Amino acid sequence: MDITLLAILIIVVALLVVGGSFLVVSRRSVAPGKEETKPEATGEPPTAAPVEDRDRSAEAVATPPAQAPPAEEEAVKPAEPELETPPPSAGRMVRLRARLARSQSSFGQGLLNLLSSDTLDEDTWEEIEDTLITADIGVTSAAQIVDHLRTRVKVLGTRDTDEVRAMLREELLNQIGADTDRAVRTAPHGDRPAVIMVVGVNGTGKTTTTGKLARVLVGDGRSVVLGAADTFRAAATEQLQTWGSRVGAPVVRKEEGADPASVAFDAVSRGIDDGADTVIVDTAGRLHTKTGLMDELGKVKRVVEKKSQVDEVLLVLDATTGQNGLRQARVFAEVVNVTGIALTKLDGTAKGGIIVQVQRELGVPVKLVGLGEGPDDLAPFDPEVFVDAILATD
Repeated sequence: MDITLLAILIIVVALLVVGGSFLVVSRRSVAPGKEETKPEATGEPPTAAPVEDRDRSAEAVATPPAQAPPAEEEAVKPAEPELETPPPSAGRMVRLRARLARSQSSFGQGLLNLLSSDTLDEDTWEEIEDTLITADIGVTSAAQIVDHLRTRVKVLGTRDTDEVRAMLREELLNQIGADTDRAVRTAPHGDRPAVIMVVGVNGTGKTTTTGKLARVLVGDGRSVVLGAADTFRAAATEQLQTWGSRVGAPVVRKEEGADPASVAFDAVSRGIDDGADTVIVDTAGRLHTKTGLMDELGKVKRVVEKKSQVDEVLLVLDATTGQNGLRQARVFAEVVNVTGIALTKLDGTAKGGIIVQVQRELGVPVKLVGLGEGPDDLAPFDPEVFVDAILATD
């Protein structure tokens, strides 16, 4: 045999032997009759766990371990507002006397200087009258004061400052009405609370006065319920809620736009159920030129009277509005029978003579005065303290 042919045969046999070995190894890696497949995504490991372990795992999934919520997600209960203890009404006006004296000193001192001048001629008397009118005392009252002073000075022939001050003091007290009953009726009637309606144009301090009046009554030891019947102004309801929470007075309120008469009725009902001494109802700040709104204010009063009598209707006036405030007072008086005036902003810019004029026009006394922005700057009006303050020279 040729050597070349023999070499080829040896190579072929070697290749056959190597190929057969490869096939055997491949068949051993795969079970006979089965194909290699990837395990399905069943959520379990390829090798099944023992039954006991599987039960334990299922239980762990069904009942996850309790975890403490993060500190920042824990519900934080809002702190209750700290109740304040307002001072009683007695002495409030005296405490505020210095402030009133500072704000009104130019008015009183100007009058005293004119009356104490060496010559009281016609021009001087006209200047005195103009000073009184400028203070919003009113033309009629100013003329009466001047006529009375002129007669007394002429008869007595005095220029002494103390005597002139005494005469002016007496005339002012006569015009203001020192003997007028100015008590705010807040005492309950048996099982029925006293009911106070607070009315006035927006911007006069009506809601603030309602809150401050609640402080005055709480300071005097009375229990109070507030009615947020100014439902057309959301800020008024929130403002009254703040005032009430400070002194522990519950506030009856409803959603914005609710019927004011319904809120007032519910407030009185709450006052009866709680055995409260006084219910104060803050009404909407009506524009006095809108008849429909004024009629609605009358409706509030009528609805309240189905539950309990209305003891006071306090009209809040801004002392700085002068004649405009007087016009407002007339319209309100026609609708709800105003029983008293709460005069606000009687500070450095105020014209305190409006007290005289509004009382003359309406026959209604000023019962409360506000002399500042502080929560306890509302005080019962005392004519003598008021006049002495504006005539103070120190």
